Amino acid sequence: MRSSESIPPSAGPEEDSGVRLCDRPGCNAEGLYRAPRSREALNSYYWFCLEHVREYNLAWDYFKDMGEESIEQIRRRDAVWQRPSWPFAGARKTPGGAPNGQFRDDFGFFAEETAETAASKGRFPPKSKQAKALAALNLSPNATLDEVKARYKSLAKELHPDRNGGDSEAEERLKIINLAYSDLKAAF
Repeated sequence: MRSSESIPPSAGPEEDSGVRLCDRPGCNAEGLYRAPRSREALNSYYWFCLEHVREYNLAWDYFKDMGEESIEQIRRRDAVWQRPSWPFAGARKTPGGAPNGQFRDDFGFFAEETAETAASKGRFPPKSKQAKALAALNLSPNATLDEVKARYKSLAKELHPDRNGGDSEAEERLKIINLAYSDLKAAF
């Protein structure tokens, strides 16, 4: 038995108890396991007992009588879940920013960023720990590491306890500056 066509459905009616019999001719066991009838009718089933469904599955060959080209087409469609796709690599940019004008770019993912837009956005998200650290150092959102280091050194000298005679407010401010500097140093 090599193909699904060699197993005709059983000619006998189901028992009065509503139990489905195995579709293998001559088998009176209960048909609990389904198997597709053919590649063209995957939602139409034979019902087999465990022994005969195992036998059927060993003989089942979805790609039987198909050429290599047909098999390759099926593999390629399955690789993208049978959905249309297109390559992004080497895509041309259009004035709207979308590659080849194939779709709308409402969020500007494909728009080229200019120096002005990068500077206005800042390096870190607005409410992030690093953005708060930049604010604690009184620096702009797009400050560089060199600017951070220079500002830290000047504030550390200004707020040092030896210079402020043990002022507790200056000490607390220095602690905040030290934490901010360590956060920014790790982020850069």
